[in-house]
Formats: sequence, C-alpha cells, structure tokens
Amino acid sequence: MLHIKLKKITLPLSLCAISALLFPALTQADTAIVLAASSSTGDIAASRASEQRAALAKKAEAQKAAKAKKAEAKKAAEDEEQKEKEAEK
Repeated sequence: MLHIKLKKITLPLSLCAISALLFPALTQADTAIVLAASSSTGDIAASRASEQRAALAKKAEAQKAAKAKKAEAKKAAEDEEQKEKEAEK
C-alpha cells in the first residue's frame, strides 16, 4: 500500500524536479526586479527619515526663536521698568 502511494507521489515530484532543472527562471526571481524593489523601499525609507529630520530641525528652530523672542520681551520689560524707576527719582 505504501508502495502504491510512493508511485503516485514520485511521478509529480520528478516532473517538478525536471522542470525546475530545465527552467530555473521559473523558480528564481529576476534579480533586476528584486534589486529595484529593495532599492525603492530603501529610497522611500530614506526620504521619510530625511523629512522627519527636517521637521524636527524646523521645530527646534521655531522653539529657539520663541525662546529668544520671550527673552527679548522680558529684557524690554525690565528696561522699561528700570526707566520708570529712574524717572521717579
């Protein structure tokens, strides 16, 4: 009984093995397609990373500008207060 099942499996298995040996292009992906796919995903990831870095740099620059503006306003208020004190004297 095992011998009958083995004969049934052997024929399709041998046909698959022979076709794989005769036509390796069917079993292997084209390297140009694989390289193109891997490079395009790398390009997408790199562009996203650069966009994120640019956004973070822009945010940091905006925070520095806000901090400088706040410090300038504080200094202007202190100068005005000092002028008022001098005017009272």
